[in-house]
Amino acid sequence: MAQDNNIENMTQVDGAYDASQIQVLEGLEAVRRRPGMYIGSTDERGLHHLVTELVDNSIDEALAGHCNQIEVILHADDTVSVRDNGRGIPVDIHEKYGIPAVEVAMTILHAGGKFGGGGYKVSGGLHGVGMSVVNALSEAEHVEICRNGKRYEQDYSRGVALGPLKEVGQSDTTGTYHRFKPDSQIFETTVFNFETIRQRLRELAFLNKGIKIIVKDEHEDNKKENVFFYEGGIIEFVEYLNKGKSVLTEKPLYFEGNKGTSVVEVALQYNDSYKETMYTYANNIATHEGGTHLEGFRRALTRAVNEYARKFKLLKDSEPALSGEDVREGLACVVSVKLEEPQFEGQTKTKLGNSEFRALTDSVVGEGLSIFLEENPNEARIIIEKCLMANRAREAARKARELTRRKNVLEGNSLPGKLADCQDNDPSKCEIFIVEGDSAGGSAKQGRDRKIQAILPLRGKILNVEKTRTDKMLQNAEIRAMITAFGAGIDSEFNIEKLRYHKIICMTDADVDGSHIRVLLLTFFFRHMPELIQNGHVYIAQPPLYKVTNTRSKVNHYFYNDAELREFMDSKDENERKGYTTNRYKGLGEMDYNQLWETTMDPASRTLLKVTMEDAIAADQIFSLLMGDLVEPRREFIENNAKLVSSDDLDI
Repeated sequence: MAQDNNIENMTQVDGAYDASQIQVLEGLEAVRRRPGMYIGSTDERGLHHLVTELVDNSIDEALAGHCNQIEVILHADDTVSVRDNGRGIPVDIHEKYGIPAVEVAMTILHAGGKFGGGGYKVSGGLHGVGMSVVNALSEAEHVEICRNGKRYEQDYSRGVALGPLKEVGQSDTTGTYHRFKPDSQIFETTVFNFETIRQRLRELAFLNKGIKIIVKDEHEDNKKENVFFYEGGIIEFVEYLNKGKSVLTEKPLYFEGNKGTSVVEVALQYNDSYKETMYTYANNIATHEGGTHLEGFRRALTRAVNEYARKFKLLKDSEPALSGEDVREGLACVVSVKLEEPQFEGQTKTKLGNSEFRALTDSVVGEGLSIFLEENPNEARIIIEKCLMANRAREAARKARELTRRKNVLEGNSLPGKLADCQDNDPSKCEIFIVEGDSAGGSAKQGRDRKIQAILPLRGKILNVEKTRTDKMLQNAEIRAMITAFGAGIDSEFNIEKLRYHKIICMTDADVDGSHIRVLLLTFFFRHMPELIQNGHVYIAQPPLYKVTNTRSKVNHYFYNDAELREFMDSKDENERKGYTTNRYKGLGEMDYNQLWETTMDPASRTLLKVTMEDAIAADQIFSLLMGDLVEPRREFIENNAKLVSSDDLDI
C-alpha cells in the first residue's frame, strides 16, 4: 500500500516498512515536486499564476488600507517585477525561526499575516503560500523592502536564500519589490503573455476602487503600457461590460451593505440585448460557479421586480410571476463580496459556500432595488416592460422547442436530413465539419473519413443571433440543424455530456463571405453554447489559398497565405518559376474531394485553429460591437483599426 503527498513519501519494499522508508521533503521541495498542487499546472496558465500570487499580496495591502499603487513590468530579459507602496514585508527577526520575517514568508509554506494574527482582515491569498511558491518555482528572485526609513535586499534561487537580508541604504518611502525569473526546469514555457496579465490587472482595478495599477511590457518589439484606475469601482466595471450596447438606465444601479467585517457590493444595469452578463467575486477571486452571494442576489432581484410589477398592475394577478430568467435578460451585473474566512466549494473551488452571504446579499439588493424602482417610475416601467417581453419570448421559444422535438419524433429521425453522420459512437473520436454551401459539402462528404468525420452543409448565412430573440432564432432551419446534430441543447438546457462530437470545425471559404459566415457561427456558439468554446470543442479549418503546380512533374504545392507563396517563389530562379502555374482558390467548392482531404481534412496533415476564450469580457464586448445594433461604435472601431489590417489578414 502506498500513500504519496507533498510532505512524505511512504513505500513498501519486499514487505519492509520502517522509518528509513519515510522521505521528508525539506523546505519548499514539496512545491517543486508537485507544482500543480499549488498553481494548478506548469503550462502557460500556471506560469501567469505566479504573477497573480504576488499581485494578490499587494492587493491585500491595499484592502488593509496601506497601499494605493501597484506596478507590474514584463522586462526584456523575460523576468517580471511587482512593486507596491504598501508597508513593506516585516524584516525583524522571527521569534520561532530566528531569521528575518521576510525570509520566513519567502521560504516556508503557510507563513504569512493571513491566519488571524491581525495582519489582514480580508485577503485574496488564503493559504499564505503565494510568495514562497513563487520563490520555489523561480530560478532567481530578488526582493527589495522599504520600511522604517531603510531599504533592504535579498536574493533567492529555487526557494533557497543565497545570502542574508542586507540593509543597503535609506528610504523615504515604504513598499515591497519582487523581480523573478520562472524556472525553465519546471515550466513548459517561461514567456509571459502581456494580454493575459493585463486582463487580470484591469479586473483587479475594477474590483478595488481607488487603486492605481500600472502594467508595462519592456520588450523591444512590443513596448506598451496601461494604467488602470477606477474611482467608481464596479460601477465602472458594469459600464465597461455595457460598452457598445444600448442601456435602459442612464447610470448603473449600485448597492452596498455590510454586516460586521463582511461587505457586499453590487452594480447592475440593463441593456437591450437578450443575454445576461454576470460576474461574481469573493475577495477578488472570480467565483465562476457562483455560490451563496449569487443565490441571494438572484432571489432578491426576482422578488423585487415581481413585487413592483404586481403593485402597479404591470403584471396582472391572474398572470404567473416573472421567472428569474425573465428578470435577468439583458442584465449586466457584478457582485463582489469581501469577508474574513471564505469557504470555497464546487468542482474547481470557485463556488462561495458561506451561508451568511445568501441573506446579506438578498437584503442589500432587495432593499436597494425596491427603493430605486419606487423612486424612479419611468426607469422602473422600462425595466418591467423588458422583463415582460422576455417572458413572452421565452414562452414562444419553449413552444418552438417542443414543436421541433415533436416534429423529430413524428419523422422518426432526430438528426437533420442534410447531415452525413459518422459511424463511430464515441464523441471523443468524432468531429463534425460545418461546411459552407452544398458544393463544398459534396466534396467534403466524398473525401471524409466516414468512421469519425460528419459533414453538415449550410445554405447561405445563418441568422445574426446577436440581434435575434431565441424564439425567432429557432425558426431558422440551419440553426435548428446544428442544434439537433450536436445533441447538447442550447442556453440553460445545454448539457455538454450529450455532445455528439468533441471537435466542431467551421470550414468556410477563405474570402469575405466565408469570414462573415464564420463570425456568425462563432456568435451563435458564444451566445447560446459558450461551454463549447470554454471546453475547447470549437475549431476553424485552414483551407489553402493557393495551389502551385509544377507543370513538368505535375506535383502540387499548397500555400495558406501570401507570405508562404512569396517565400516559395522567391526560392526559385527566374527559369524555374516559368515551370509553375499558380491558382488562387475562390472557394472550397473549387477543390476536388482528394485535394480537400489532403489539405484541410486529413488529421495527419491539416492545420486547425482552436477557438479559445481567455477573456470572456472582451469577447462579449467585441461580439456586441461588431454584431449588435449600434452603428456608431462599430464605425469608430473600424476607423481606428483599419490601419492595422494587412493583406494577409484579409485572406484569413
